[in-house]
Amino acid sequence: MNAENQEIMHQIISQNQRLLQNLNTQRHCTCEVRQLISEITGEKIAENTEIRLPFYSDYGRNIKLGERVFINANVMMVDLGGITIEDDVLIGPGAYLISVNHQLAPHQRKELDLKPVLIKKNAWIGAKATILPGVTVGENAVVAAGAVVTKDVPANTVVAGMPAKIIKKID
Repeated sequence: MNAENQEIMHQIISQNQRLLQNLNTQRHCTCEVRQLISEITGEKIAENTEIRLPFYSDYGRNIKLGERVFINANVMMVDLGGITIEDDVLIGPGAYLISVNHQLAPHQRKELDLKPVLIKKNAWIGAKATILPGVTVGENAVVAAGAVVTKDVPANTVVAGMPAKIIKKID
């Protein structure tokens, strides 16, 4: 990343942190919450989407939210690599969606590895679940509370555990 792009990224992160501090420390009506999150993401948030506070992100501009999304309190989105949440998704309290990792080699550890996260239509991410970089959670899938998802989750399945494994198919 060149110096100019790094400067732009740092400006966006700085603005995001100011907006998040305002969002999470002041009293806001539902429409104000949507407005502040729209400023954070750079996109209009649908009126039928609900986000409970506090809400956290590191970058903000790479979060895409569909219609009728419900995000419970204390959710963290590390979105520099991109996070897309399709329509009718439920995200439980304290969930982490992470699209950024660091290189394993010690001499490259500060270099970022960006891989988008995709949560497909009508999926449900349980409380305190962690979705790691590059993961797609399939349509109608359920990620159990506390699961750590390291691989794609097929549609119409339930995954649980650390690392998450399929425990059930949904009819």
